[in-house]
Order: sequence, then structure tokens, then C-alpha cells
Amino acid sequence: QVQLVESGGGLVQPGGSLRLSCSASRSIFSIYAMGWYRQAPGKQRELVARITSDGNTDFADSVKGRFAISRDGAKNTVYLQMNRLKPEDTAVYYCNAFYEWTGYWGQGTQVTVSS
Repeated sequence: QVQLVESGGGLVQPGGSLRLSCSASRSIFSIYAMGWYRQAPGKQRELVARITSDGNTDFADSVKGRFAISRDGAKNTVYLQMNRLKPEDTAVYYCNAFYEWTGYWGQGTQVTVSS
């Protein structure tokens, strides 16, 4: 099993930045893929960014060039750096780990982009 704890959400003005953190209960290099998803009110949960154990990354078209995903193996933590935030980025952001054919979710952290 994998337990995930997210942090770093909050309220930010349009054009601002936030960094989300997701700490895993086991080595992130033992996990096939870790990623960030988001869910806005009335919408389906969607993939934002993902990184595999061998370092390959994948991003939603809507965040390419603005968001970056990175990891710190010593801390078993994956980060989502979000720049040039837009109001449409407002959502609950969830960390996900795909480990041994099972997906695990964090509790979610709210990101609100508003002036």
C-alpha cells in the first residue's frame, strides 16, 4: 500500500505561482507512476501531470509550459510547480500513485486562483 499526504494549496492571484507537495509512505522509485490530478466543481477529475519511476513526464495540454513536475527521492516527495496560474486552474488537486496495479489517492488540496 501507499499513503500519500499533499500540501501547498491555497489562494493565489492570477499570474501567481504555487508549489504542491506529495509525500509518499514508500520509496517513490518503487512506484510505477506518480501524478497530480484535479477536479473542479461539476467537472470530472483530470490528469494534470505525471512522472514515471524512470523519469518520463506527461502533462495536460492546458498546463504545458506553465506547470512542472519534479521529485526528491531522499524525501519520497513529488512536487507540482504551478506558474502563471489562471482562474480555470481552480480545483481540488489530488496526488496519485500507481503501485502494483493499484491506484492510491491523497486527500486533496484546494487551489483557488482569484483576484
